[in-house]
Amino acid sequence: MPSSDVPERALDDLLAAEQRRSVPPNLPEVPEHEVIRHYTALSLLNHHIDRGLYPLGSCTMKYNPKVNEEVARLPGFAQLHPFAPREAVQGAFRLQYELQEYLKEIAGMDAVTLQPAAGAQGEFVGVLLMRAYHTARGAPRSKILIPDSAHGTNPATVALAGYDVVTLKSSPEGLLDVAELKAHLDSEVAGFMVTNPNTYGKFEKRIVDIARLVHEVGGLMYMDGANLNAIMGVTRPGDVGFDILHFNTHKSFSTPHGGGGPGSGPVGVKSHLAEFLPVPVTVKDGDGYRLDWNRPRSIGKVHGFWGQFGLHVRAFAYIRSLGNTGIRETAQAAVLNNAYVTARLQGTYDLPYGRGLHESVFSGASLKRFGVRTHDVAKRLLDFGVHAPTVYFPLTVPEALMIEPTETETREELDRFADAMLQIAREAETNPDLVRSAPHTTPVRRLDEGRAARQPDVRYAPTSSAEAVAAR
Repeated sequence: MPSSDVPERALDDLLAAEQRRSVPPNLPEVPEHEVIRHYTALSLLNHHIDRGLYPLGSCTMKYNPKVNEEVARLPGFAQLHPFAPREAVQGAFRLQYELQEYLKEIAGMDAVTLQPAAGAQGEFVGVLLMRAYHTARGAPRSKILIPDSAHGTNPATVALAGYDVVTLKSSPEGLLDVAELKAHLDSEVAGFMVTNPNTYGKFEKRIVDIARLVHEVGGLMYMDGANLNAIMGVTRPGDVGFDILHFNTHKSFSTPHGGGGPGSGPVGVKSHLAEFLPVPVTVKDGDGYRLDWNRPRSIGKVHGFWGQFGLHVRAFAYIRSLGNTGIRETAQAAVLNNAYVTARLQGTYDLPYGRGLHESVFSGASLKRFGVRTHDVAKRLLDFGVHAPTVYFPLTVPEALMIEPTETETREELDRFADAMLQIAREAETNPDLVRSAPHTTPVRRLDEGRAARQPDVRYAPTSSAEAVAAR
């Protein structure tokens, strides 16, 4: 390291001797190329979307275009301070305002908040909006209806918001049973919460009738936007009767996904709910833009500062790059890719509810006669350089394999995945031990996943230089 250019006298004035180290800190000293090689090697120890297909059903693990990252790294965005004066950040406010307008148009909503930090928080905000709406009308009501195929966060959100969860059974074709819905509709229903297309990948064909029935008892329609990627640009939730919708920017609009955050879960609402949105809301003010805090009926603040601004920039760049035609083509390609994969796997793996739109839910139950389970299939896929699809969800499908290839994968990559799935099915019959003991080529074998979740060890800290050398 170069010698200090700070005069010793200045150090004495700024920091007392007892507050300074007597010996230098034990910092690693390595050349740049070793640092690069170290982190490159780490990046190859795990699977990620830049390495190959990631067909997690309902997660829409699409490739994130690098131009989004370039835009988010522009100094005016990346180095923006949340306390900067309004006059100095008009470009950022304009971006947020225009993103709100794009999301409103895509979903058929009248107002949008960008505040929520993730899809789950977007759900929570949506249910709080329901409560605020009903309370303003005289009674908060007591229960919210959800289908049995709902995402796990849906009932958790409903309970966290203080409502009772009422679960409705699906029909044999994987759609909402309207008779079941009617049996539970009364004046205590605050709303109906559903994903559309649903978890089976099926579009609720009677959604207009469902919305009418819920509205007739004074309830609100909430759409979980997890599967918006299948319908955006094709149909708008607000046009078929939904009052509230949360967006998952990491699913539909290609912002980074996973890794503990940050996330972004904007919420769109129809006009009768706009006054309850969290503060602040970015609004147009003459020729400029500002944050609107004067909203007396708002549910309050749900996130620090302006929300996850870096992800707003990425989502904005993605939507602008696609344009009107591209948004629709994205959904159509997602549906086409899933149709292709489903056609290749159907007949080898069970398909209880038939082909979905953007995703299909298969079952590995037929492999159990060979002693092989869905968990084994997922682990064996790692040997082919492919991440496993979502497994054991939805809970209504035994040995579930929920597959969503997304629109960003080529036919060659889809074939590579389908070929691997078909080979594993053959191996289950001819060499089940090979599948049950997989993976065989990964840096680590099967882990104790329960312990990993409860006792994560994510930091390596050798106690001495000698130990560090031995570890290497």
